[in-house]
Amino acid sequence: MRANQTRRRLLSAMAMAGAGLALSAPRLIAAERELESTILRLAKIPAICLAPQYVADELLRAEGFTDIRYVDGDFGTLPEDLGRGMFDFAASFAPQHIAAIDAGAQITVVSGLHVGCVELFAREGIHGISDLKGKRVGLTGMPELIAMMAAYVGLNPKKDFTWVTDPKAAPLELFSQGKLDAYLALPPEPQELHARGVGHPIVRTATDPPWSQYFCCMLAGNRDFIRKNPVATKRVLRAILKATDFCARDPAAAARRTVAGGFTPRYDLALQTLKEVPYNKWREYDPEDTVRFYALRLREAGMIKSNPNKIIADGTDWRFLSELKRELKG
Repeated sequence: MRANQTRRRLLSAMAMAGAGLALSAPRLIAAERELESTILRLAKIPAICLAPQYVADELLRAEGFTDIRYVDGDFGTLPEDLGRGMFDFAASFAPQHIAAIDAGAQITVVSGLHVGCVELFAREGIHGISDLKGKRVGLTGMPELIAMMAAYVGLNPKKDFTWVTDPKAAPLELFSQGKLDAYLALPPEPQELHARGVGHPIVRTATDPPWSQYFCCMLAGNRDFIRKNPVATKRVLRAILKATDFCARDPAAAARRTVAGGFTPRYDLALQTLKEVPYNKWREYDPEDTVRFYALRLREAGMIKSNPNKIIADGTDWRFLSELKRELKG
């Protein structure tokens, strides 16, 4: 068994190198202080758009981490669980991180990951968010996003439509059966709905402004971990940013790795997701702009009390990203 694992790891490393992911790790690491800990815990949730976190294993090992653990997480409480120390790092929806920081969660956002991955689907006759007034809207995650979208067009998200959010009610299937008017789909759900010909998207955050002008998902770390382990923090971020480039450059190989690693069962949906999600924006977009934008929208929707400056001061640290942008040019 050990020989097979070693062989698979070697083949995986060779595949990543062949895809243009060969590391100059010795030169980079030699210039840094000793790694504070070789153990790393990353959150694992069934969201294919977070693939950079899941395909970074060999890159993280090249950075010196020898014990990499993927800990099952609950998407609805991910930032809070990160703050409580269940994981060391977790990628999640930017507004989720912001709402958690506002509530006092001990997390620090360190980088953007990718732009939009979410699609709001609707039944025939519904052409925009304004048409959802008085309608039934389903979702299994990201209530912050639909609330902000509603508030952005002048609707009251608490009064103007009915939410169906209980996973036990299977809102995706209810929408597919015509029993809901709209559904907020997270990867791989958009790809599944397109394949089944169910509904039509009225918002695509990857292409529709203003949502497409900001990061969708961002990487955050446990605040205490980052404070105690600055070298490890930089190496984690470096590996995940390189993995983000890998997802943009070779989505087919990245999709195979997510399936082989047990992070998602279907290669076809993984490949479609990785082809559609803009992973090539982390050098261009300003993560602080994203935090400011979403903090303003969340405050307008009555979902947080803090102003953007306080969220940025309390819950972000861009030092590692700034250094890596210089190191990982082009």
